[in-house]
Amino acid sequence: MTKSENFEQFENTRKPNRYARRAVLLCTGVVILFASLTTLSPQHLETPWVGCSGRHQTSADKTSRYDGEHIDWEPCGTIADHKVECSSINVPIDQFNATNGVGKSFKIPLTRLRGENATKSILINPGGPGGSGGEFLHRRGAQLNAIIGDGFHLLSFDPRGINQSLPRADCYPTPETRQALSPVRSKKLVEDSGELWAWSANHAQACADNMGEHAQYLNTPQTAADMNSILDAIGQEDMYYWGFSYGTLLGQTYATLSPERSHRVIIDGVVNQFDWYNSHYDNEGLEDTDKVFYGFIDECIKAGPSKCALASLHNDSQALAEKLITSISALRDEPISVYINSTVYGILDYWTIWDKAVFEALYKPTQLWYDLAKNLASLLQGNATDAFLAYGYSDPNKWNTTGRGEAIEFIMYNDGIHGTENFPKDRKSFLGWLTPYFNQSMFASVEYEGYFKRRAWKLGRTHGYSPVRHGPPVKTKNPILILTTTYDPVCPVISAKSALEAFEGSKLVEVKGYGHCSVAVPSMCLVRAVRKFLYEGKMPEEEHTLCEVDGEPYFVKPESRETVAIAEFESEEERKIHLAQVELARGGWIGPGGRVRW
Repeated sequence: MTKSENFEQFENTRKPNRYARRAVLLCTGVVILFASLTTLSPQHLETPWVGCSGRHQTSADKTSRYDGEHIDWEPCGTIADHKVECSSINVPIDQFNATNGVGKSFKIPLTRLRGENATKSILINPGGPGGSGGEFLHRRGAQLNAIIGDGFHLLSFDPRGINQSLPRADCYPTPETRQALSPVRSKKLVEDSGELWAWSANHAQACADNMGEHAQYLNTPQTAADMNSILDAIGQEDMYYWGFSYGTLLGQTYATLSPERSHRVIIDGVVNQFDWYNSHYDNEGLEDTDKVFYGFIDECIKAGPSKCALASLHNDSQALAEKLITSISALRDEPISVYINSTVYGILDYWTIWDKAVFEALYKPTQLWYDLAKNLASLLQGNATDAFLAYGYSDPNKWNTTGRGEAIEFIMYNDGIHGTENFPKDRKSFLGWLTPYFNQSMFASVEYEGYFKRRAWKLGRTHGYSPVRHGPPVKTKNPILILTTTYDPVCPVISAKSALEAFEGSKLVEVKGYGHCSVAVPSMCLVRAVRKFLYEGKMPEEEHTLCEVDGEPYFVKPESRETVAIAEFESEEERKIHLAQVELARGGWIGPGGRVRW
């Protein structure tokens, strides 16, 4: 049997090879919505404000400069009665070699939510790569402020090439070009590989041509150096940082390159930096993905039919999981036709349900598990309408004309091993080479297209950052605090432990729940550890601390999500923090288009 035949056989027959039952004990939860707390203007989400100690008016347009800082700020909104201000800096195209790209730069937008009692700024990165710090702060600044407290200004930024940063990382010159040329068939691992192989070569060339000289300097080490430029601009020597998901890779890279400034660094939902930079494919990212899926089933059975609709189909976890996998797998060859009216119709196939609906729900159980269970239960009982409208229908009149660009591709491929010289030369050999990766998890096909793009990528690797696995630990100014959930679908505990080994004196706090990053579920135990670290520099006593989840965060009915049902807390401050955690978990931000991808 040839390698490609082996690969095809796996694609047609893959089944879960084990059933991992995971019981997590949880208490009672709470919800409150913060939408009314944000006031934003059309351009910068701006609400004018006046009056701030240590601030100097510099012009008639109300820009301000603070003592010790070297940039001007302008008001751009309010969030939860906190002033928000915006600025930007220009950074050299190559932070490590001034002779490259002379006269060329990237513009880095900055957004800061001011803490009432703050003297320091903490930098926040939401992940990606490709996540906008400015967008994240406007959407989730109220909750982050409640969790971190008013002792810090929250400062986020659009990294080079992302969102409002200029030039933006785009492979297409216009939205119309992207709409016409970006689609490619990449569902069936063998059958679609010919088209994907050919398309990837064109795509890689277009990315290089469209971005010009800036393209090769879109990478994580450059962004880590940009963070020092931000600190210098605000007159702050020490780095305070909280990075989520891909933001943990950025945090690890920064701490290694600038250990003397790494004063309070938190990484949350950890990427294995050694695999990211030095491996051909991700060896760990999907380590716990299947466990999260089975956790979804376990928690559904525990919740019962009144909260989880799938539980009405079976009262046994193993039987329900097998029924779900078998039914969805059948859609690979027999997709379902869904017709609502002459303008709304289409099909539901395996990839729409498995890769889009199920996989993406693993990131945000508190937000998505209830609706996923309801839609899947209807689908398995013969009604595909809800599932189609939720996951399969795209309004042709609402094509995203702005888009998010291709920052995720530029950064990820520029960071790591890429290019035809580093991979098998012909398509069939390449498919055989990929087989071990696709045996890792039932969900491995979500990254099928990405590996073809990585192989075809044409830009040179312009950074020299190459962390050494099991080398001497990095000694930072103060130790790093590492956060994780027990079952993260893309950033497993094993990757958090790799960071624990890599940084001297670091400590790990694990929340015993499901979802991507610690903020996927509420835990006051975790917040206490974070605050002691940020404000007092105190680390947990144990190298690896376990925290319980507060409340019952899974399978909450939408109509009850605004119902306040407070658990017991000792203070009003902790009650406020808990509400913010629950809202953050149920609102989320990391998922479609913003997840860590390989």
